[in-house]
Amino acid sequence: MGQLIKSNIAKIVILFVIWRILLFLIAFISPAVIPQFGARFPYYQERLIASGLPHFIWSFGNFDGVHYLGIAKDAYAYQYTQVFFPLYPLLIRLVSLLTFGNLLIAGLLISNIAFFVSLVIFYKLVNKYHGEKIAFWSCLFLLSFPTSFYFGAIYTEGIFFLLIISVFYLFYKKKILLASILGSFASATRLVGLFLIPAISLKKNIQSIIPILIAPLGFLAYVLYLKIEFNNPLYFVSAQTIFGQERSTTQIILLPQVFWRYLKILATTNGLTFANAAFELGITISILTLLVLSYRRVKTEWLIFSFLAVLMPTFTGTLASMPRYVLIAFPVYILLASIKSLIIKILIVIVFSVLLIITTVLFTQGYWVA
Repeated sequence: MGQLIKSNIAKIVILFVIWRILLFLIAFISPAVIPQFGARFPYYQERLIASGLPHFIWSFGNFDGVHYLGIAKDAYAYQYTQVFFPLYPLLIRLVSLLTFGNLLIAGLLISNIAFFVSLVIFYKLVNKYHGEKIAFWSCLFLLSFPTSFYFGAIYTEGIFFLLIISVFYLFYKKKILLASILGSFASATRLVGLFLIPAISLKKNIQSIIPILIAPLGFLAYVLYLKIEFNNPLYFVSAQTIFGQERSTTQIILLPQVFWRYLKILATTNGLTFANAAFELGITISILTLLVLSYRRVKTEWLIFSFLAVLMPTFTGTLASMPRYVLIAFPVYILLASIKSLIIKILIVIVFSVLLIITTVLFTQGYWVA
C-alpha cells in the first residue's frame, strides 16, 4: 500500500512539473501571439520589470501581484490596498530574506511550493474517501482548469488552497487544534477563509468549539490592525469599490439580479467586454451547477465551504474575478473525476487545457482575465 501511494505521489509530482514548465513556456511565446499589455496597470515597471527577471517569469506577477509586492515592501502605505489581506505579503517579506531581497522571486516560490504541497494533500484527502483513481483525476482536472495558472502566480490562490485543504485533512486526522490554527491563517489570507468555521464545526461536541474560537483570529487580528492604523476596521470592505470592478459594498445584490445584468451585457456589447462577461457567467453557472450535483457525492462540510466561498462574491453585484474565485471549490474536481466515461474525462481535460492556454497568454500579456 505504501509503495502504491509513493508511486501515485510521483505521478502528481510529474504532473505539477509539466504544468509549471508548460505555463512558463506559454508565457515565453505569448508576446508572439498577441501584443504586449492589452491594459496597463500601475507599478509594473518598478515591481516587475525592475526585478531583473525575464518576461515569462515576471509576467506571473501581473495585476494584483504588484499590490502584494507593494504591501510586502511598504506595508499598507498605498491607499486602498487594504482590500488585500496580510498573510501572503507578510510571507513574501519573510521569504525575501532568503532571496536576497527579491520580492518577486519570493512570491513565486511561496505560491508554487504551496500549491505543490496542496496538490499532494488534496490527492491524499480525495484518495481517503474516493480512491486513488478519482484522486488522480481530481488533481488532473485541478491542474488543467482554465484559470489554474493563478495557483502559480503572485496571488493568494496557491497558499490559500494549501490552507483550506490542510484544514480539512487535519480535521479528519482529528488534529483539531492544528486545523483551527491553519484556519486562522486562512482567515488572514482571504475573507472567505471564515467559511471554514461553519464547515468544520458541524459536529455537536466540545471539540467543535475550538475552530469557532481560533479560526477567526487571523481575520480579527487584521481588523484590529486596520482600526489602530487607519481608524477603519472594515477598510477592506470600503476599499472594494476601487479594486472591485463596480462591486457594491452598501447592499446585497441577489444572484438572479446579477445574472440579468450579465444577460444585458451580452446583448449590448462585443469584443473583449463580451468575451469577459461570457466567460465569467459561464464559469459561475457551471461551477454552481456542479456543486449542486455534488450533493451527497462528497462530504457535506466540503460543500458548505465551497458554496459559501463561491456565492459570497456574487452578492456584490458582479461576477468579475469569479473564474479565479471558483478555483477553491474543490468538490467540482472530484465530481468530474467521478465521471465513468474515460472519453468524456479526456475531452473535458482537453477543453480545460485549451482555455488554460488562452487565459495564460492573455494574463501574461497584461489582459484582464479574472
